[in-house]
Amino acid sequence: MLETIRNAWKIPELRKKLLMTAFIVLIFRLGNNIPVPYVDTELLSAYFTSASATILGMMNVMSGGAFGRATMLALGIQPYINSSIIIQLLTIAIPALERMAKDEGEEGRKKIAAITRYATVAIGLLQAFGYYMLCRSQGFLSDNGVWPAIVIILVFTAGSAFTMWLGEQITEFGIGNGISIILFAGIVSRIPNAVYYIYMGIRNWATGATGDNVLRIHPVGAVGILVGMLALVVFVVFITLAERRIRVQYAKRVVGRKMMGGNSTNIPMKVNMSGVLPIIFAQTIASIPATIAAFVPRWQNSAFMRAFDTTSVLYCIVYFLLIIGFSYFYATIQFNPVEVANNLKKQGGFIPGYRPGRPTVEFLSKVLSKITMFGALYLSIIAILPIVTGAIIGASYLAIGGTSVLIVVSVALETQKALEAQMMMRHYKGFLE
Repeated sequence: MLETIRNAWKIPELRKKLLMTAFIVLIFRLGNNIPVPYVDTELLSAYFTSASATILGMMNVMSGGAFGRATMLALGIQPYINSSIIIQLLTIAIPALERMAKDEGEEGRKKIAAITRYATVAIGLLQAFGYYMLCRSQGFLSDNGVWPAIVIILVFTAGSAFTMWLGEQITEFGIGNGISIILFAGIVSRIPNAVYYIYMGIRNWATGATGDNVLRIHPVGAVGILVGMLALVVFVVFITLAERRIRVQYAKRVVGRKMMGGNSTNIPMKVNMSGVLPIIFAQTIASIPATIAAFVPRWQNSAFMRAFDTTSVLYCIVYFLLIIGFSYFYATIQFNPVEVANNLKKQGGFIPGYRPGRPTVEFLSKVLSKITMFGALYLSIIAILPIVTGAIIGASYLAIGGTSVLIVVSVALETQKALEAQMMMRHYKGFLE
């Protein structure tokens, strides 16, 4: 990764993109540290510390701690992710949107993007109102008047729209996917806090500190956590880079006076074809009931809130099923067996043992289904195993560890591949050697 960045830095155009990405991430981090007026951030931080294992704690981690401090960008990229999910699902359900996305080309995609932006603002407004009601019900506001309510709601909404705009600027002028980079920056910013918590846990164990809110970690347990994280990173990297290669043979044919074809190649099909998007979208959908309940004062300690808590059995089941569903959804979008089979037939290629046309389509569909199922199960295990482990050993802070590691590693690998692809396009000699 460092070697790739160093080689990309030598190319002026890529250097500008790297600097633009770093600059936008810096703006995002600065916005995450500017508090919203009329909110007592100390009381709010203490409240989110006690709610670390709930949906509010998960949203706080995904925003880089900004959600628990009521900063300008507290809502983060979540409203944009929610609107993207809604619009993509509506594109399949509503024929007009499907025609707009497929038949109208670039102009249609621009219209879909505009609709997504408007939906982001609407969802951001609803979440901002819920956040205000949470702060008001818990007594975190210094003034309960109308003007503070307007200021708080509008600042949160504007912050979500601004975060969406920052992500789009990274996608257009920087390196990698803007949504992923924003999530990456928010999660990575929490690493120093995680290291500090582990250190304090070991210190409390050594000094014999006791109390309901005192974290105590045995040194062996701390070593086990670190080794487990490293093993998880290695496993994620291995599966992310794994692929199934389908051999393709091209028939010989005479073109003019030359003999063309006769060579063989392969079709690479990634095991985790959809990347980290299924787990992000599944997490967002699964957390909607708990998010609504968290923002309604009388539902704070209700059975409904406990049922959809991030450590509950119901949440894990819904989370698991949504990851499976979104994995298949994105796999079918990215790899179309009919289209691949038709392209092979036009180019004189065939898969050994299968006739061109329908047999090839059926074979590719079968392979795609098996690979997608394995990738979906892999994502589900990575996401749910830390939740189960945390429930067994009583360490609630592990409930989001697997998801965070998966997002960070996947985004890092995707960004590295984007850099390598752009360097390959420019025939960078130092990289190709």
